[in-house]
Amino acid sequence: MEAEFETLKLENPAKHVLVVKFNRPEARNAMNTQMGADIKQVWEQMYVDPGDTRCIVLTGEGDKAFCAGGDLKQRNNMTDEQWQQQHALFERGMMAMMDCPVPVIAAVNGAAFGGGCEFVCAADFAYASPNARFALTETSLGIMPGAMGTQNLPRAVGVRRAKEIILTATPFTAEEALEWGLVNKVCPADELMDQAIATAERIASNGPIAVRQAKKSIAMSTQLGYHTGYLYEIEAYNRMVPTEDRLEGVRAFNEKRKADFKGR
Repeated sequence: MEAEFETLKLENPAKHVLVVKFNRPEARNAMNTQMGADIKQVWEQMYVDPGDTRCIVLTGEGDKAFCAGGDLKQRNNMTDEQWQQQHALFERGMMAMMDCPVPVIAAVNGAAFGGGCEFVCAADFAYASPNARFALTETSLGIMPGAMGTQNLPRAVGVRRAKEIILTATPFTAEEALEWGLVNKVCPADELMDQAIATAERIASNGPIAVRQAKKSIAMSTQLGYHTGYLYEIEAYNRMVPTEDRLEGVRAFNEKRKADFKGR
């Protein structure tokens, strides 16, 4: 992806790997209206044409915050209409990210509050630095999570833990996030991006069609009954049988070399 965005920074640290950074460090990477529009655009573009991107790492610029959620300074004194119009951008951006065909790893480098925490919940999985802190603070502001938080958090940490997190609005640590299942690994702060990118490279080295089909099938496991989900899995599996990548994977195994997948 070659587009430039006002509030997001895009980098390509490795072949087939894209880093997307929330880029308002002066505001703890809080989401204003422009960031909502940028988020919506970048994920919609990835859905339409991911190009040669096979894995994405989502993180925040700076060392203080991943994303502090909605920019409450900008939201102060908004009319109901202005609030709902802004939130519609966040809604569409979140859905577009969850529909992204390639895997998304959140690398949580600091505070992930409100909508920032919801982006962590919506990622395929997450790594965090020890200084990361998480919270869904919306109920303390007289609102509630509105970017899939009430849907994705229970799937990650369980219903009872999700109720405690959301209803108390209490922040929690990276170690608690690891214990509860919200993040997969806690990495030293100076190694967080290196480890996230290394994992992204590992994913990107696998068959891209296979990775995308597997991601879709796993996502459906929470939405379909066991038998119907398996029928979906088989349909996803059969999509790969006639591909060049399937032939290349088997050939490379037998020739004792690394496969060179083309996504065809």
